[in-house]
Amino acid sequence: MAKWGEGDPRWIVEERADATNVNNWHWTERNVTSWSEERLKALLQEVRVEGSEGVCQVTDVSKLEGEACINNRKGKLFYFFEWVIRANWTGTSKTGVKYRGTVDVANLSDENDADDLDISVALCADHPPTPLVQLMKTKGIPEVRRALDQYMKQLKTEFSQGMILPSANGPKSAPAPVQSKPQVQSKTQISSAPSPGAPCSVGKASTTNIQLKETFSTTPDELYATFISQDFVQIFTRSPAQVDAQSGGQFQLLDGAVSGKFVHLVPDKGIEMKWRFRSWPKDHFATVILLFEDGGGETHLYVDIQGVPSGSEDSTREGWNRFYLQAIKQTFGY
Repeated sequence: MAKWGEGDPRWIVEERADATNVNNWHWTERNVTSWSEERLKALLQEVRVEGSEGVCQVTDVSKLEGEACINNRKGKLFYFFEWVIRANWTGTSKTGVKYRGTVDVANLSDENDADDLDISVALCADHPPTPLVQLMKTKGIPEVRRALDQYMKQLKTEFSQGMILPSANGPKSAPAPVQSKPQVQSKTQISSAPSPGAPCSVGKASTTNIQLKETFSTTPDELYATFISQDFVQIFTRSPAQVDAQSGGQFQLLDGAVSGKFVHLVPDKGIEMKWRFRSWPKDHFATVILLFEDGGGETHLYVDIQGVPSGSEDSTREGWNRFYLQAIKQTFGY
């Protein structure tokens, strides 16, 4: 969140002693891990299947590792959860013999639909083979999948209440910012830069330039905020990050794989930064320039990366596409 006197005034909690999220402008988060743990256990323990082989019932959940939260930004809700689950089941054959086994779910997350979940069934090692395993695979797995799908639906209904506050008058218009002379390059200057892949030299190191363009279904101010807000960066990279959004401020993300500092920030227009990947030669930084162009309901982002060490072009291009551009689109729906 911006400090007093800095950044977009719409992001600052003001004129409210209780710091209420007026007009839903702020990023708010609700931790639903405890509720999720209880709900997942309850839903899974309702799983019971019956067939000619006998009856199987999920009895308890022995492993439940992960977390869940709901975030709100400008009236949009984003759900983040990731779970690794092991449940235990017992089966009774038609002859009355008891068996025990496990059900494992490795990838319950916001990235997967119920049909995409990887669910496996096993029999405890000290039990002889039994047709009940096949019963759990053919009938039990669909029931487990249905229970997990119910959890995801309930998460998006029960805990959405209260996340978006009513707004009678709509958000205040932000005062026109005082425009300083932009110090990042213009799109024209980027277009006249050395062509992508053209080798150049910085000191003794041979380097190349990379240029990217992507269109996002959002406004320039919202996309700009995504790159400079520590909260947003942590969300779309799915890892801790440090982001000091001011000229000279440093940043580090992806567990230290990427680091650098901001050189110039022109709100909603452009960002210039020194940027490096951990595997690059020591103390070598590329200059990265981001330009945000209003496309009327969408934003065109121009990325100019100058000074990429030769041999790192493909990994740098892939990294920016995967961990920045596509990650932002997939996470925030832009």
